[in-house]
Amino acid sequence: MTAVRTTGTAVSAALAATGVLHAVWARSPWPLPTRAEFADSVVGVEERRAPSPAACVAVAGLLGAGAYLVGARAGALPAAGPRWLRRAGAGTVAGVLLARGSAGPVLFTSGRVERSERFLRLDRRYYSPLCLVLGAGSAVVAVAGE
Repeated sequence: MTAVRTTGTAVSAALAATGVLHAVWARSPWPLPTRAEFADSVVGVEERRAPSPAACVAVAGLLGAGAYLVGARAGALPAAGPRWLRRAGAGTVAGVLLARGSAGPVLFTSGRVERSERFLRLDRRYYSPLCLVLGAGSAVVAVAGE
């Protein structure tokens, strides 16, 4: 297995797993015990401002599409459609993840976007670094895939 295929497989699997988790969140706060803890930990807001089930499903769908585009561009999944679309799609996935990974800490720690302390801690430790790693992997696949 080539490095690009291995990278694409890992990124695709991580995006798919994250998509499944977002789909679960449409119906349940799992693995957190309450919707209030979910809102605080995952979004950094009060329960009343938590994402709707429809928003969770929409994000799950986007993550699933991203997982496919990166996996197909890497040669880890069957390719469908034109090659340019997979390349552009994987590049878009990379751009979105890199933007989230780098802009998140700036927006959240500057106070421009208010979030709970718990979310800020989790974002610095897990969410933003994960977005940066997945974004970098997606970028490698977008450029060097197929």
